[in-house]
Parts: sequence; structure tokens; C-alpha cells
Amino acid sequence: RLSGYLAGTAAAATLVSCGAAKAPESRPNVIYIMADDLGYADITPYGQQLIETPNIERLAAQGMLLTQCYAGCTVSAPSRASLMTGLHTGHTYVRGNYEIDPEGQCPMPAGTYTLGTLFSNAGYVTGAFGKWGLGYPGSESVPSKVGFDRFYGYNCQRMAHTYYPDHLWDDDRRVDFPENVDPGRQTYSQDIIHAKALDFIHENAEAGRPFFAYLAYTLPHAELCLPHDEVYQHYVEKFKDAPADAKPWMTNGDYGTSEHPMASFAAMVSRLDRYVGEVMALLEKEGIADNTLIVFTSDNGPHREGGANPDFFHSYGPLRGCKRDMYEGGIRVPFIVSYPGHIAEGAKSDQIMAFWDIMPTFAELIGSSDTITTDGISMLPSWTGGRQEQHPYLYWEFHELGGRQAVRMGDWKGIRLNVGNDRTSFELYNLADDIHEDRNVAAENPDITARINEIM
Repeated sequence: RLSGYLAGTAAAATLVSCGAAKAPESRPNVIYIMADDLGYADITPYGQQLIETPNIERLAAQGMLLTQCYAGCTVSAPSRASLMTGLHTGHTYVRGNYEIDPEGQCPMPAGTYTLGTLFSNAGYVTGAFGKWGLGYPGSESVPSKVGFDRFYGYNCQRMAHTYYPDHLWDDDRRVDFPENVDPGRQTYSQDIIHAKALDFIHENAEAGRPFFAYLAYTLPHAELCLPHDEVYQHYVEKFKDAPADAKPWMTNGDYGTSEHPMASFAAMVSRLDRYVGEVMALLEKEGIADNTLIVFTSDNGPHREGGANPDFFHSYGPLRGCKRDMYEGGIRVPFIVSYPGHIAEGAKSDQIMAFWDIMPTFAELIGSSDTITTDGISMLPSWTGGRQEQHPYLYWEFHELGGRQAVRMGDWKGIRLNVGNDRTSFELYNLADDIHEDRNVAAENPDITARINEIM
């Protein structure tokens, strides 16, 4: 139980109101591209050496690359809930990957205010394409009931483990793909989802309507699977002499097998890069590139499922850990933002931010008059060269593997493991001189340890 000053600051964070902001002269379109399980250094702007991502490089060159952006959590559903609601996982309703049979996840409560609501209330057309994972078909938090005019993709994140599904959802209508029933595999989900997203952008650009497009591709989440095109064959050849410990292996469980998992993973990232390039090209063709803000990021750190090998690709860069870890590699993600004429080209920022900051940032961007409950702070000043307010701390919790919590407070990073049992332990790292989180300095810093434990 929090007490005193910390209780007051925690409550205040939840009740922050963005209030009425001044509307910009021309309301920008907003495209938020969310990769799935893409590691901090799986793309070339963050140091990737083996996978080619020229379009994402171009996006970074025309905008800002952030080095200290954090996902909402270390797995999909709570991370996306944090993004959608502007709340960290100490306050969101969805705090884990809670499954519903036969399809879907734990829904958000009826009437939950989301990014879709924010943009819809401001007169934007809203669309979500890809993986939802925040409800089940017919529940109170399908996209159409929480602010989205258009949805096409996977309602259920578990169903998204296959790239050749037997069905997807077109708004609230199920669309079957009998041609994909084993051993069919004819319609690749990401290509059709991407095509629907491009249609949405085109239709609204042609009509002159401001839009918010949430493009939640499932690449490069396992299973490691895609059409065996020239890009895939390029990587098969490139990795044929991979070290013995990085050779392909067969998989089981939820994910299909991959004959060449290294080539598959790299080709999936390059396919995602191609999608980014096609979005950018369409904006240029429609003449709206200069009035569109684009974000590119990932929902959490890199995965090891289905034959993926983040060690081979050095997916976490200088960080420690992967998906499901509270170490930096599990929650620090790539984040690139472009808005021509407003965000400096080729900029790089070490501003600390998290997914729950997106809600107030976009509220300020579009001049929303809504009163918003959020744990976030608008990052628009830091993106556009203004004076930036800072977080007193960031907080995460994770409800698997014994229960885990993390707090970042300045350069200090506290992690509590096995929260739900009698093996609870606490680790403290100074990220300023220990970015890989190798030296636990909790014993030498009792005051910092006590403050972070009280926040937790």
C-alpha cells in the first residue's frame, strides 16, 4: 500500500487531464505502425547488420529516432492495452495475455476510452489493421465498440500465431479462407491486411478526411513463415554458412515448423520494411506526406519461439533480455517518428518515454478538447524542439513467470522477481554506466532501493 508523498503522486498521475488544447491550423493524419516482437536492434537504424531495412532507414532519416522508448509491457496484450488507454500496467484493466476459448483475450470494460475514441471524438476517421488482442468476437471491446470505424485482421492474438489463418475479421464480420486449410496455405494474412490498410489510407486521402491508421502487423512474431519469394531466397543463400548453433531446427507447440528459420525471420523483417516503404510511397502519391505523422515501433522485445534466434541477429543490441523479461531488452523498443516540417530530419533523442505517453501526445497534436485520464505526458515538445516535462518514474508489471515488476527512475532501474511467491528478490541497476544490467547495486544503494520498492 502506498502512503504519503508517493501515494499522492501515483494518484495524480492517474487523474492528469489534457484538457482543451489549441487545434493546429491543419490537422495531421496519423499512422501508427506497430511491429510484433521486433527487437530493439532488429532494424538497421538501431545497428542491425544482417537484415536489410532501407525504407525504415529512410523514415528515420526524415524524422527522429528515439533511443529510450519503452513498450507498455513485455508481452502483447498488456503492452497494447497500455498504448490504447494511456495507462501503465499498474492501472490498465488488461495486465496479461489472458485467453478466452475458443477465440480471443480478456476484454477491456465497456466504454473504455482508447486512442480510437480520442481521434473519433476529434472528427477523424479511425482504422485498425492487423492484430487486436484486446477482447473476443462480440465482446464489449472489439475495435468497433472502442472508437474504430474500420477493422480488418485478427481479433485474437493466439489465432495470429499462423500467417495462413482459416479466417480473419472484417469489422465484426468473419471472413473465411478455405484455401488456407491444411495443406492449402494460399492467402498470406499480412499481405491482405496490408492491402486493406492501404485502401483505407487511399480512400480517406481522396476524400480529404483526416484519419488515424493503427497498423498492427504481426511480423516478425512466430510462426516464422512467409511466401518463399526472392527476398526469402536471398536470405537462405546469405545464411547457408551460419554457425552450427544457429542452424535451423524443427519446432512444436503453437507454431509451425520452419525449414530455414534464420532466413524466414530476416525475410519477415524485410517484408515489414517493404510495407513501410509502400505506406510512405502512397502518402507521397496522394500528396499528404507533409501532413502525416508516422510512428514506427514494436510491442515488446524479441522472441525465441518457433526457431527464432535473437542471439544470431543480436536483436537486443546493447541491451540484456528478450520478450517476457523486465530487463531492458524485453521492454525497450525501437521508436521512429516522422512529421515533415515539424520534426527535424535525422534527429536523435534520448528522451525517456513509454507507450502511455502516446495518448496525451496525440491529444496535444490534434488539439483534442477531451478530458483524458492518463499516466502519460505529452512528448510533442521533445519531438518538435520545445521544453519537455519529465516523468518522475516509469512502472511496469507482468503476471507470468512468478510475477515481475520494474521501475525506471532517472538512470536507476529496479526489478522485482517472483512477486507472487516466497522467493521474491530485488535487483537495482544504474543504466548510465551499466546499460546491460550486469551489476546489481541494490545493497550499496538502500535509499534508492527503498524508494523504488515503495513505488512498486
